[in-house]
Amino acid sequence: MKHNTPAQEVKSLETLFFTFFKIGLFTFGGGWSIVAQMQKLYVEQEKVITSEELLDLTSVGRSLPGTMIGNVAMLYGYRVAGVAGGMACLFGMILPPLAVLAVITQFYTAFQNNLWVAAAMRGIRAAVVPIMISAVLGMVGSAFRYPPCYAVMLLVIALYLFFNVNCVYLVVIGAVCGLLIAEFYERKGDKKHDGAA
Repeated sequence: MKHNTPAQEVKSLETLFFTFFKIGLFTFGGGWSIVAQMQKLYVEQEKVITSEELLDLTSVGRSLPGTMIGNVAMLYGYRVAGVAGGMACLFGMILPPLAVLAVITQFYTAFQNNLWVAAAMRGIRAAVVPIMISAVLGMVGSAFRYPPCYAVMLLVIALYLFFNVNCVYLVVIGAVCGLLIAEFYERKGDKKHDGAA
């Protein structure tokens, strides 16, 4: 098994930090627009992870305490370069918004009442919606690997919208349904192999 030299490891951490710094600096609209950038870069261009793996990272990141995108950055970095990689991605992601927030906090009243800032924010919100939709559409195929997954989605939507079920319970329901569905299809596959043999 090939091991990276210390210099290669540092270069890898620098690459992760600056990649996520750039994502954090030029991304508006929260977690889903950042996931869309990760989909474009890591799934479509560099092909270092699959759509399904990114969806898994997003699902876990969404389920954990804290901000979704901070969790996703940490999980991705940990996956490719251990704890140091996770920290590089996390700090790269949060430093740009932190700097912007520090400036806005100092001039909050001026920004709040500025018509030009309000107009720019409306335009940014309009531009962010298609980016978020593209992220969701890019992961739909991975989320619905088996036909019963559509039924699980409809069940969870109904429970959330009409019965106000807590999101924690919805995640647990999804996990249990996923395990049962996977088990069913694996057994079905085993029976097919047994019949063929």
